[in-house]
Amino acid sequence: MPIVRDTVRTVVAPLTRTRLFRRWAPTLLPPLERIIARATGGRVQVSALLVPSLVLHTTGARSGLPRETVLMYCPDGHGRAIVAGSNFARGRHPAWTSNLLAHPDAAIDVRGRRMPVHATLIGDDERDAVWARIERQWPGYRGYERESGRVVRLFRLQPVRRPAATAAVPDA
Repeated sequence: MPIVRDTVRTVVAPLTRTRLFRRWAPTLLPPLERIIARATGGRVQVSALLVPSLVLHTTGARSGLPRETVLMYCPDGHGRAIVAGSNFARGRHPAWTSNLLAHPDAAIDVRGRRMPVHATLIGDDERDAVWARIERQWPGYRGYERESGRVVRLFRLQPVRRPAATAAVPDA
């Protein structure tokens, strides 16, 4: 399976840097992800064919309502996930980043398994190292930051320990 995944990534990665992809992906991918998730009980995600993906469950910053978003993540090597608010290189931060700033306690689903997490905004002192880690997984991804004209918010999602067992975000 890694050979297939790597081949697909090699073919698809350049497409994700096109204006056409950035224009249509935000419209087409979320409904497609929801349909596939419903059909598979959350065990399969379209984006996971390319990169490790998770479903982030947050509380709305202003509404207080539950929200969910499918995101690419990068394992940090210590059982945590890193997520980037790239928003397909658009000029505004995605809503989920504001949700995490207002309510850092959230949950994620990875491969159909839910776990509580605490989100921490990654500081300026770590940004270059974190971007380098992300780009080892998905080359060129930081280009979204340059093209957006804003500083992309990066978050570390730390699984919250449960009394009986500890959880860790799966590696890619």
